Amino acid sequence: MIDTLLVANRGEIACRVMRTAKAMGIRTVAVHSAIDAGARHVREADMAVNLGGAKPSESYLLIDRIIAAAKASGAQAIHPGYGFLSENAGFARACEEAGLIFLGPPASAIEAMGSKSAAKALMEAAGVPLVPGYHGEAQDIDTFRQAAERIGYPVLLKAAAGGGGKGMKVAESEAQLAETLESAQREAQSAFGDSRMLVEKYVLKPRHVEIQVFADQHGNCLYLNERDCSIQRRHQKVVEEAPAPGLSPELRRAMGEAAVKAAQAIGYVGAGTVEFLLDERGDFFFMEMNTRLQVEHPVTEAITGLDLVAWQIRVARGEPLPLTQQQVPLNGHAIEVRLYAEDPDHDFLPATGTLALYREAGNGDGRRIDSGVAEGDSVSPFYDPMLGKLIAWGENREQARLRLLAMLDDTLVGGVKTNLAFLRRILAHPAFAACELDTGFIPRHQPQLLPAPGELPDTFWQLAADAWVQSETPLKRDDDPHSPWASRKGWRAGGKAEIELHLSCQGESRKVRAADTACLQGEELLAEIEGTRQRLRAIRRGDTLYLQWQGELHAVTRFDPIAAAEASHAQHGGLSAPMNGSIVRVLVEPGQAVEAGTALVVLEAMKMEHSIRAPEAGTVKALYCREGEMVSEGTLLVELAP
Repeated sequence: MIDTLLVANRGEIACRVMRTAKAMGIRTVAVHSAIDAGARHVREADMAVNLGGAKPSESYLLIDRIIAAAKASGAQAIHPGYGFLSENAGFARACEEAGLIFLGPPASAIEAMGSKSAAKALMEAAGVPLVPGYHGEAQDIDTFRQAAERIGYPVLLKAAAGGGGKGMKVAESEAQLAETLESAQREAQSAFGDSRMLVEKYVLKPRHVEIQVFADQHGNCLYLNERDCSIQRRHQKVVEEAPAPGLSPELRRAMGEAAVKAAQAIGYVGAGTVEFLLDERGDFFFMEMNTRLQVEHPVTEAITGLDLVAWQIRVARGEPLPLTQQQVPLNGHAIEVRLYAEDPDHDFLPATGTLALYREAGNGDGRRIDSGVAEGDSVSPFYDPMLGKLIAWGENREQARLRLLAMLDDTLVGGVKTNLAFLRRILAHPAFAACELDTGFIPRHQPQLLPAPGELPDTFWQLAADAWVQSETPLKRDDDPHSPWASRKGWRAGGKAEIELHLSCQGESRKVRAADTACLQGEELLAEIEGTRQRLRAIRRGDTLYLQWQGELHAVTRFDPIAAAEASHAQHGGLSAPMNGSIVRVLVEPGQAVEAGTALVVLEAMKMEHSIRAPEAGTVKALYCREGEMVSEGTLLVELAP
């Protein structure tokens, strides 16, 4: 019996689980950190419990507090979502010992597959082909160096206990191995509480194809087709689709049956994903098994018409799977993209701030949005920067691709940098449309996907000035509301009123004279551009105007040129924090000589590490940070003297 369900997670997955549970008549309980008290998943829950703290290690990773929250709220079951404790065998065992139902596999299955090293050994014994590598217990640098020399560079270092691209880095040569290993170990420890690593040969031009498996408590297990997740950045999936383009029915069956065999070998129960590398010849190699629901599960739901969260709840209740393998549907095609708060123009650094503007494309007609935020919410530096997922279904891949492009056009985000335009370029790229997919897609097409920012044209600035003036709130004149003095646009006898504005956008600044070349109607700006009448979105939020231009939304602000000149006198040679985060390593000391590219400080934000490096050779003049300190974006960290 499950009439109250606690969701031990946050963000879009917590919202997704709670919506399904409520539809099944189940009360929901949200747990949250201190800074997540007003988050969307908390607002949508029937009850909420404050775990305290801010970092995951102070909140969402504390097993005892989550168990206590379940007991205090009267919950009979816990859904772990994905990330945090979802693949933690100790958490699954703690739930069982507390008399709670864990909506996931048994702890023994998590232990068997949750450790990548153990999973590799298990698959090797079962005769499943593996990528060459080292998956042993020894974790010293000499062991990893010898393994890398044996299999050959480049090598991929991977967290033994994790997933989602965390604690995963590539070493191109022996000179990079020690620093790369240390960084990957720190990320793994921070994200999963386990720094153990394994190393594999970095396979060039592979496809990443994964199989969704599902098993019940009665020994039944089946696969729900496959997903292609080859479009990746830093080993983090960016675009996922189902079914995998170009897969023959025979190859689909072979991979599916291998995945089911792997799940049955460990007594698996619930939703899981077996991930493979697929080469151009059609040979596939076992990578890992994720013993949880995946971020990309909506594309499987779209092509099967099934609700996998509802299946999880029914399986946890002891019900058998409702279908046989032969009955599993495969209808049409679905594509999903992950919307992140990050800055593609600056190496995808995570972005933080307030969502001053947030508009979703809407659900229905092959469209689906899974998000965990709303307008006005804050994006903190403590958690994964994913805002949500956009999923489109079509009768074929091209229809799904075009529908998803339209969804991206209808999605508006302001207040934080996002990868929205980057996603649009991927879907619009001819190679993606032609199904030319592999894990090197983004690096190979980087010039088109990440073009260097160019100067905004005069037309943009003129439209921005007109929209700015017309979006100003009129001055209140109770005595004469039609008075020309009640207009923010001003008034001039015998002539046209003109206002001079100092505007800034994307690091550029212009002095522009508003001239009524366009007309603002609500949140649309009507303008004639190069002989064509166009409607552009122009939305004002406080001191910022969000203006659409060539498919992208640009934030325009007005500034005082005198104050800006005074603020521009920054300290020479100063290196500042590119985002909010925590200082995890200070690698230099005052007086130390450094070469260009030397790592000076390591900053952790949203469970990922970012190295602050010397832009040129010089001497460390001063340090303004220490290990363990939280810093804000723009904080001066290191001063270098040439």
